[in-house]
Amino acid sequence: MARVSADLRLQDRSARTRLKVRSNPYWRMVCEGQHLGYYKGPRGGTWIARYRPPGIDGNGTKQSLGVADDVGDANGETVLSWKQALDKATHWFGLQEKGGIETALNADVTVAEAVEAYIAMRNVRRASQAGRTVLSDASSSLTRHVLEDQVAGVALAKLTEADLEAWQLRVLRRRGTIQRVVNDFKAALNRAWKQHRRALPTDLPVVIKHGLMVEGPPQQQATVRDNQILPDDMIRRIITAALALDEDFGRLVVLLAATGARFAQLRRMTVGDVQAEHGRVMVPESFKGNKRDIGYIRVHVGTDTLAVLAPAMEGRPLSAPLLERWRYVQVKTGERRDATRVWERDTRGPWVTASEMTRLWNDACENAGFAVRIIPYALRHSSIVRGLRMGLPIRLVAAVHDTSVAMIERHYSRWITEGLDELAVRAVVPLVATAA
Repeated sequence: MARVSADLRLQDRSARTRLKVRSNPYWRMVCEGQHLGYYKGPRGGTWIARYRPPGIDGNGTKQSLGVADDVGDANGETVLSWKQALDKATHWFGLQEKGGIETALNADVTVAEAVEAYIAMRNVRRASQAGRTVLSDASSSLTRHVLEDQVAGVALAKLTEADLEAWQLRVLRRRGTIQRVVNDFKAALNRAWKQHRRALPTDLPVVIKHGLMVEGPPQQQATVRDNQILPDDMIRRIITAALALDEDFGRLVVLLAATGARFAQLRRMTVGDVQAEHGRVMVPESFKGNKRDIGYIRVHVGTDTLAVLAPAMEGRPLSAPLLERWRYVQVKTGERRDATRVWERDTRGPWVTASEMTRLWNDACENAGFAVRIIPYALRHSSIVRGLRMGLPIRLVAAVHDTSVAMIERHYSRWITEGLDELAVRAVVPLVATAA
């Protein structure tokens, strides 16, 4: 086994708990050019490997290994002890010295193998964000729509545009839109080509690009439906119903409506991200895109929103999660074997997945008297359209909602036109003098 220096006792779980939370990992050298790192985040740590060949400048290549066993027990896959992380890193270092992954020269790699490797990578990244073992959304969607489809058995070297177009047609029969699945599928195939490119056809990226180009009439690609753009009075009714059901859930809905942010962004907010004296909140940027550093977006909110958030902040440290919820356990009402079980509050913790709000959201919509099915993302759609109708510059609307101008123009073009028409009407002034 490679020699390990003794500068930090990262192998000691109790020693790791005393390390300060910081943005850069704590590194230990395994040997020259090979380091095993421990990233200490606010909700746990993760293991990272770094490889830099001798004589090469720069930071080298990094690989996420898995979540550290700071809280839960190691399972050898997604949650790793020091020894398991070191073994996994050493194996990865060996592969890097040979030029890449184990199957780098395997021309027979299949679509299924490419997708499974991508799912594993996404699961590790999702678990590191949540601080516990959580499957990514790509895991369920790609398993259902790709791994269980006949395209999974096709070798990448023999993959054609016709194969991918036929796959799209089969998936379209089961879903109204496939854009999100296509994006994940495309990312998985491109990642596999990058890793296996020395053994695969050079035009494979072109095949992937054109084979997974979503075809269809414009109305299929304009994903924002009219019934998901809610007027302000409907949003107030949802918020009122949500607060009546559960205060924790109500705070989440208020913040979704006030900021137009994604659930994945809000769940990472801390108490210190609320700047009541400035009338704004600092929303963490999403992990979408190739961002080197994750920053914050300043979003101004009303005093009513700050008043709803105030009880969640009182007496809590600035680093504590802003939005928390109760977790429940089933307990028996008696000692008899046939005793009924009831749900009781157990512990409080941050929201982790959007699915945790599904039941409460459906109840809130029902209590608010909505006959049409409304999705939580409608609050984001409505926030974007509200900004456009108020005449805000498209670039500002895009920046506040952590998206691009191109995405705004593609999905909200109708409301951009309506907003510009209203501005144009305001600019009309009488020009012809009337007789006195």
